[in-house]
Amino acid sequence: MALDFSGQNLRGRNFKGRQDLAGANFSYADIRGANFSHANLTGANFSHAKAGLQRRWAIGLVIVSFLLSVLSGFFWAINGYLVSQIFDSSSEKQIAGWVALITLIAFFFITIRQGIIAGLGAFAVAFAVAFAVAVAVAGAGAIVGAAAAAVAGAGAVAVAAAVAGAFAIAVAFAVAGAFAVAVAFAVAVAVAFAVAGAFAVAGAFAVAVTGAVAGTLFSIYISWRAMKGDQKHTLIRNIAIAFAATGGTSFRGADLTGADFTAATLKSTDFRNTILICSRWHQAKMLDRVRPGSTYLQNSQVRQLLVTGQGQDTNFDRRQNLRGINLQKANLADASFIGTDLSEANLQDADLSRAKLKQTQLDGTDLTGATLTGAFIEDWGITNTTKLHGVRCEYVYMRLPTKEDPDPLRKPDNKQEEFADGDFADFIKPIFDTLDLYHNQGVDPRAVAIAFKNLAENHPEAELEIVAMEKRGDDKILLRAKTAAGSDKSQLSAEYFDDYNQLKTLSQSQQLLLVEKDQRIISLENMVDTALKQPKFYTQGDTNMSDISGINIQGSSNVSGIAGNNSIANLGTISGNVSIALNELPDATDAEKPGIKELLSQLQDAIIQSTYLSEEDKTEALEQVKTLAEAGKNPQESTKQKTAKTAITMLKGIFTGLPAVASLVEATNKLLPAISKLFGLG
Repeated sequence: MALDFSGQNLRGRNFKGRQDLAGANFSYADIRGANFSHANLTGANFSHAKAGLQRRWAIGLVIVSFLLSVLSGFFWAINGYLVSQIFDSSSEKQIAGWVALITLIAFFFITIRQGIIAGLGAFAVAFAVAFAVAVAVAGAGAIVGAAAAAVAGAGAVAVAAAVAGAFAIAVAFAVAGAFAVAVAFAVAVAVAFAVAGAFAVAGAFAVAVTGAVAGTLFSIYISWRAMKGDQKHTLIRNIAIAFAATGGTSFRGADLTGADFTAATLKSTDFRNTILICSRWHQAKMLDRVRPGSTYLQNSQVRQLLVTGQGQDTNFDRRQNLRGINLQKANLADASFIGTDLSEANLQDADLSRAKLKQTQLDGTDLTGATLTGAFIEDWGITNTTKLHGVRCEYVYMRLPTKEDPDPLRKPDNKQEEFADGDFADFIKPIFDTLDLYHNQGVDPRAVAIAFKNLAENHPEAELEIVAMEKRGDDKILLRAKTAAGSDKSQLSAEYFDDYNQLKTLSQSQQLLLVEKDQRIISLENMVDTALKQPKFYTQGDTNMSDISGINIQGSSNVSGIAGNNSIANLGTISGNVSIALNELPDATDAEKPGIKELLSQLQDAIIQSTYLSEEDKTEALEQVKTLAEAGKNPQESTKQKTAKTAITMLKGIFTGLPAVASLVEATNKLLPAISKLFGLG
């Protein structure tokens, strides 16, 4: 029986490592400061619970932020004093003041535009320019020391003041909200005002105070942007959030699969390394102030989606790992999930109308009752564990739209036709539990037909159903048959080919004796013969051959690109996996000098778009691109370089024999040498 803690005061309680909390009820409980780290909380109910800091911890952290505000105000006052030397009677101090002012302006501008780290780099440039001008105007004598001292002092003090101020304001906001921020600001300004007045000479008092107050306002602006989720100031936000979560509710390392945080207050809560599969966050409060670690909670767009359920027309392409996310009943119409991992996600009753699901990974995803009308499902990665029951869908598109073709590969093909209830799942669900019989040379259609008929008769429990035939190369064919769950495919395949190879040794007349005017074998023989004469051939659902020893011919024609073809499903899956692996690589620092990530992305696109490679070769080539992407995380490591060298060699082998006019050949001739160079392979 699940434990019931609903409505209880659990402040500071220790539940660390407990394994008996699955399904426990913590609704409306006060769990501030409670420790749930590494506990089993699958299916636990935390709706309307209040997490975060206990009062004594909150007060302590606010006091720390006030002390940092004092420190920041002091440092900005010193900066104000350095700038005020512009009004000093000494020419050396005047130049030192100007150098300090130019340095601070550069620091302000670059930090606001690019972040605190980039602001540090601005010091060197600003100092070089200001110092050169100073030398040119006044000579290199005594001013060198004064200018150097000024810029060094301004630089060190500006960094200390900016970091201390921004951190103080961010912590105050994260812990206690706007009132604490106002107090921290007042403290910083008061200290800056007092210290600047004490340091500055009478004529420069206004300049010193103005500089000090401006610096304090600068710190507040940086902290405000950081807490708003500005990516340029992520460092400040992450440090402040981590500090503010000290002593707060901890779920670190806990299993929160299926846990419910509806309307819970989660400020100053630690979710690092937690399992958050299908956890519910609807109307959760202060989710933006949790310590998310590497979970999907780290992204502001995702947090907003989880809380409101509104993600209409939002871009979640590639950069989001949304594995296991709970988006039940979410509005995702016109959203884009290209290359995104939505495996094990809960999308029950979600509206995915017109959503872009190209290469979206959906392994184990629950799409029960979801709306997919008008969705773009090019190479999406559904598997046999994807739940498609009750999907509402009138039509889909098998490619992304372009200006030239806004309705690419619509299914059903007839624009006046729509899927009836339940038809879409039957149409699109891939066949995964199949027996693949690959014939690689000298295919004998009659021997294929007889051998398969014999196999079906000998193993009725396997419930063999031919679902597709596909030509591979000039004289190769793949015959795919669905089997009953638990069938020994290895045994079936071995028995089939033993029989097939014996039949091939028989003369035509001997084979005819075995057929004995059996129309069922003749029909299957004709289908194999047809498949050998076409690039791709799929057996038709309306073919009247269901009496071939329990064999039911099923499938659909003209479905190139649909996941219903296993080879194409594999292509979509591997392409999606490649995209995920590429997203884990860093972006190039120079837009004009593409890095491993950019070069491999170009290679991936060239392979997918090639009209000369078979689906099998494309899949193999993309596997090698994925290997290169994984090796690209540490390209200078010797083992990774060996792996990369092998993958590049494999790619060259796959591309051998392609016509020189093929765009893929032209692309790889440029890309592979560049990739080799980045791996240090010469």
